[in-house]
Amino acid sequence: MNVKYLQPPGSEDEVPEVEVVIEVPRGSFLKRGSSGCVDFVSPLPCPYNYGSVPNYLGLEGDLLDALVLGPRLPFGTRLRVRAWGAVTLTDRGMSDDKLICSTHSLTLAERRRVLCFFHFYARCKAFLNIWRRRPGRNACEGWCAATLAIARAEPLQENWPGPRISF
Repeated sequence: MNVKYLQPPGSEDEVPEVEVVIEVPRGSFLKRGSSGCVDFVSPLPCPYNYGSVPNYLGLEGDLLDALVLGPRLPFGTRLRVRAWGAVTLTDRGMSDDKLICSTHSLTLAERRRVLCFFHFYARCKAFLNIWRRRPGRNACEGWCAATLAIARAEPLQENWPGPRISF
């Protein structure tokens, strides 16, 4: 597999710490959105703890997504953790960054596993979007620095009405 890095991994001094709220615990089949409602039931369990950063909006107008590597964390867990990088995913033609978080510096093998997962996920989303008749390109665009993903995000405004689009 071709591993594509949009920007090389930075030094540990450049690694931001973010607050993450877990929406989908590792091993869960239920995909919940930022509202807490179930978006869909997956045929495969989620291999990572999946959640969002509650004070930033991602490029597609929903809370900035974050994966937390490590053991299963219960739904609703809030934690401060370092974001060691990000993966940019295109879904229905809309780019969206996913922060990759962990309590430890990521190994090259962990980075590759995350990228493999998102390449697979993008293909699955493409088939799901065809079935749902939702047009647009789906792809994993590669790895970038967490600082770049956070810089592309917008601070959450108090009057945020929720996601602009349905997922």
